[in-house]
Amino acid sequence: MELGHESIVGFAKSWGLFYLLALAAAVLIYTFWPSNKKRFDRAKKSILDKDDRPGD
Repeated sequence: MELGHESIVGFAKSWGLFYLLALAAAVLIYTFWPSNKKRFDRAKKSILDKDDRPGD
């Protein structure tokens, strides 16, 4: 079996799609995992600290 351009492109298209779908699912699971809620809430509130002013 010879690896031609068409077979490499077909492999990249099919497995690349599965790879990106799995990566997106992993990111969503990490984002909505209950134990990460405190970390994301702290990050959300740290942007609005009163000590952070422009020009200081």
